[in-house]
Amino acid sequence: MATKKRSNASGSSSGSSASSSATVLWLGFAAIVILLDQVSKITISKAFTYGETLGITSFFNLTLVYNKGAAFSFLAAETGWQRYFFTAIGLIAAAYITYLLVRHAGQKLFCTALSLIMGGALGNVIDRVMYGHVIDFLDFHYKEIYHFPAFNIADSAICLGAALFILDELRRVKK
Repeated sequence: MATKKRSNASGSSSGSSASSSATVLWLGFAAIVILLDQVSKITISKAFTYGETLGITSFFNLTLVYNKGAAFSFLAAETGWQRYFFTAIGLIAAAYITYLLVRHAGQKLFCTALSLIMGGALGNVIDRVMYGHVIDFLDFHYKEIYHFPAFNIADSAICLGAALFILDELRRVKK
């Protein structure tokens, strides 16, 4: 696994105060992602009724929809087990990411990626626990021909984090 090859950039043990304070910053960054995600979902939920759409541009709408599945409504039509499954995956991922943040707190790009992924995952976990579904509202489309599945800030953070993670790995391989 690529993460085992990582060394602590500061050269100090993961228990040092510098590493601890960096870890707190990364966890704080994840908390900001969660906060932005939850505030946006609450705002949309209060301003819109389910299925209501507001056209913003010729290619973008705000639309309140609920997703009982994962990204792009994967497994949304299942009987309900997926709610617990994706909640468990989100919590396990957050625990493992926290472990990685502690071990590699000095690696900025890597930890930025992980913090975005963790914040997004926990933002969607909160929805699943509180509502039984994830609130989505960002709706991009091309005319009436193609609609990209609606998503939210948590999903965006996960995708951005995954892209930064790949970039970090490519940079590491290049070295």
